[in-house]
Amino acid sequence: MKRSDFNIAIIAPTTPSGEEGGAERFYQGLRDALEAAGAKVSIIHAVSDESGFDAIKASYLRFYDLDLAAFDGVISTKAPSYAVRHPNHVCYLVHTMRVFYDMFDREFQRPADDLREQRAFIQRLDSAALSPARVREIFVIGKEVGDRLSQYNALGSELLYPDTTLTGLRTGAYEHVFLPGRLHRWKRVDLVIKAMQHVKADVPFLIAGTGEDEAAFRKLAGADERIRFLGRVTEEQLRELYANALVVPFVPQREDLGLVTFEAFGSDTPVITCSDSGEPANIVQHDKTGFIVEPDPVAIAERIDFLANDREQAAAMGQAGRRSIEGISWQGVAETLLGSLGFHKG
Repeated sequence: MKRSDFNIAIIAPTTPSGEEGGAERFYQGLRDALEAAGAKVSIIHAVSDESGFDAIKASYLRFYDLDLAAFDGVISTKAPSYAVRHPNHVCYLVHTMRVFYDMFDREFQRPADDLREQRAFIQRLDSAALSPARVREIFVIGKEVGDRLSQYNALGSELLYPDTTLTGLRTGAYEHVFLPGRLHRWKRVDLVIKAMQHVKADVPFLIAGTGEDEAAFRKLAGADERIRFLGRVTEEQLRELYANALVVPFVPQREDLGLVTFEAFGSDTPVITCSDSGEPANIVQHDKTGFIVEPDPVAIAERIDFLANDREQAAAMGQAGRRSIEGISWQGVAETLLGSLGFHKG
């Protein structure tokens, strides 16, 4: 049977508000890659509401109840999409609900017993949903995700880096410090804003994106004229901002993947990340494609100044970054997932 005779479903959680972001780009990139490899693909959307514990349990049940009998194979993605039932199910795990995992202690300083019980319940539920009896194979978008799955759920996985969907990346001038993405405390934009207070070089810091903690970040930036919040930008503007970046300081806490790193490298731009930033620290090669420093504003500032004072070195590091990710492609992702589902070439 030809691949074009197979129907595959990508199971895609959406927010109650319908807001789109990196996950939606991931679903679209995955769909396009599978279709390019010859498969028929549908993205099946269902709401994942994390506004309260009852809403979370209802979300798991919503995915569990999906009727997927019309499909020959399904690919689940982030929580709780892997609660689906299908005999030919592969998980390409973006992440579990991190507030019940590695971010629990950060978000709840003195958690009550009921919160601890909720955390234990979700972890047991995930372990059961992702067990070998229900999922043929688990692929993870980053080593950080796989390590978390092993630590909390005692489950194995295979690393499979996705590519970015931002095409047409190019190289320009090395003019500004640039950071795109969601303005959320876990992304630690505040670390870079604080670092700018110690940067001696006359370089602007451009921040693209919106998010829950934007007001706090703007307040922290104060009257520093070098720091500019750009809000939402178009894809063409994003390409231009990457192209002319001196460096991208991407310093989140325990990031699952962070396509920002790949997009910076694709633009010949080096990346500064932190030792506790998760996957970016696995991707960046210290002193070769960027720098891995402690999560300290002064340490970040020192590296920004270093690159500002040696643009040729910044270019060389960015070019090394591009070479380091040449083997990552959506085509490779599609072939791996189709093979795991039993849909081989020929």
